[in-house]
Amino acid sequence: MLRVIILTVVQCFLLASGQVCFKLAVDKIEKFHWTWTYFAQIFSNAWLYISGICLILATILWGYILKHFEFSVAYPITAFAYVFGMLAAIFIFHETVSFTRWMGFGLVIMGVLLIAK
Repeated sequence: MLRVIILTVVQCFLLASGQVCFKLAVDKIEKFHWTWTYFAQIFSNAWLYISGICLILATILWGYILKHFEFSVAYPITAFAYVFGMLAAIFIFHETVSFTRWMGFGLVIMGVLLIAK
């Protein structure tokens, strides 16, 4: 059981990291226009490549998890991606998190712990 939890949490971290990097990438992209410089800025955006790598690795790891572990255990643990996303919102994007979101944060963690039992 511990193995599926660890692998799924790593997969969630990769998934959330990919989304964070994607947000960093799109924040650097200017308003769309049909010019070579616009497309050059997209293809030279390192955050976009890092995002893709994280998402590809998350997908490969998810395939491994699905093949070797019970779906009813592994899938609910993916809720940890929300936890990583909220932590990124706070520490990377400096967003304010309301009390109700903190309550949701706690409920997600408690739910994952109950499933892991």
